[in-house]
Amino acid sequence: MGQRLNRCLDVPVALPPLRRRLLLLFIMLFLWLYMFYSCAGSCAGLAARGSPAPPRAAPPPPGEPGEESSLEEQRAAPDAAGPISSFFNGSGTKRLPQAIIIGVKKGGTRALLEFLRVHPDVRAVGAEPHFFDRNYERGLAWYRDLMPRTLEGQITMEKTPSYFVTKEAPARISSMSKGTKLIVVVRDPVTRAISDYTQTLSKKPDIPTFESLTFKNRTTGLIDTSWSAIQIGIYAKHLENWLLYFPIGQILFVSGERLISDPAGELGRVQDFLGLKRIITDKHFYFNKTKGFPCLKKAEGSSKPHCLGKTKGRTHPDIDQEVVQRLRDFYRPFNMKFYQMTGQDFGWD
Repeated sequence: MGQRLNRCLDVPVALPPLRRRLLLLFIMLFLWLYMFYSCAGSCAGLAARGSPAPPRAAPPPPGEPGEESSLEEQRAAPDAAGPISSFFNGSGTKRLPQAIIIGVKKGGTRALLEFLRVHPDVRAVGAEPHFFDRNYERGLAWYRDLMPRTLEGQITMEKTPSYFVTKEAPARISSMSKGTKLIVVVRDPVTRAISDYTQTLSKKPDIPTFESLTFKNRTTGLIDTSWSAIQIGIYAKHLENWLLYFPIGQILFVSGERLISDPAGELGRVQDFLGLKRIITDKHFYFNKTKGFPCLKKAEGSSKPHCLGKTKGRTHPDIDQEVVQRLRDFYRPFNMKFYQMTGQDFGWD
């Protein structure tokens, strides 16, 4: 019997008895798992065909929380992948995000997300979902379906910088989960405004000058706070809205400047905040002198170095220094208040 089995398995007779037993044990385990998960999949399919699908619940109106039980079911609802493929490729489940990068535009959010994705316990959506500002009426089931699959112990994340300046976003995120961890990447508001303008200029070369858009009246020096490039940088004003729904300890403020000068240091703070082991360190980065930005030695799922795209690190246009100084004077009191609110001095003044 043993000889026939060896011939079937094509195992040399000279194989030591211990190794032969281990090989047989492995094969038996493999066959048992295969039969078990195949049976589970077949039974689930028969059950699904034998009973009608439950009606899809309508999403809660904007600003109103859904029922906790249905929310938890959506948070951990499994993917449609079969049991065998799920077992062998570790596809896991799609969950609503436990952490969100909510801002700010042109602050360094893309860099932070790219760096975080190196961590094996972080899974993030590539594109910005814009759920809490543009697509809220689609419902949480739609939002969850955008998320990547995660295994137990992994964190699901997304980033949409416009959330920070969206009035309805804090209430909506709180309605999804009051325990959601929030990350805000902030940058010198004057530099951020110029970077914002530079991005728009690259798409619309015929827009007015930065100087003309900055002032309602250049003679009086009255700043036009209705211009989004200026309005976004009044961080203290926007933060007040978030603190109505989340405690300050649930929001991490990342320095966009230090993310460039000391990426490993800032990533260490982020990993601690998310409850992750500090895996991303100095060894993951090198500084690209041409772009003026840190780059990853190895990106997620690649063995090659990776820098952010060509759109990052654009050369800013020359701005009248008198305009820059007036903007610094305008932002100073808001910056001081922001420092007090966060307990951090970002050194912009």
